[in-house]
Amino acid sequence: MVYAVVRAGGRQEKVEVGTIVTMDRIKADKDGNVELAAVLLVDGDKITSDGASLAKVKVTAEVLNNLRGPKIVIQKFKNKTGYKKRQGHRQELTRVQVTGIV
Repeated sequence: MVYAVVRAGGRQEKVEVGTIVTMDRIKADKDGNVELAAVLLVDGDKITSDGASLAKVKVTAEVLNNLRGPKIVIQKFKNKTGYKKRQGHRQELTRVQVTGIV
């Protein structure tokens, strides 16, 4: 069983070949592929966490689609002063499928 922990946006995700991950928006190359930075690699009983060894590891993924997350509403209110502020936000996301861990 081979899996890796990769850096996906500001978070880390555990991925195997075929895993679909939703992460912050990233740019793909012209073929729609991206390369993710590995933080940890587990290959059976062998665990690799050394930075020099992980520099050789490639985790490739194919971009499935770009989407936007759910809308969140930010509201600020101060009592007795008449101050109200309302703001919305939707995060830009990318859904990728891991195609290889080498």
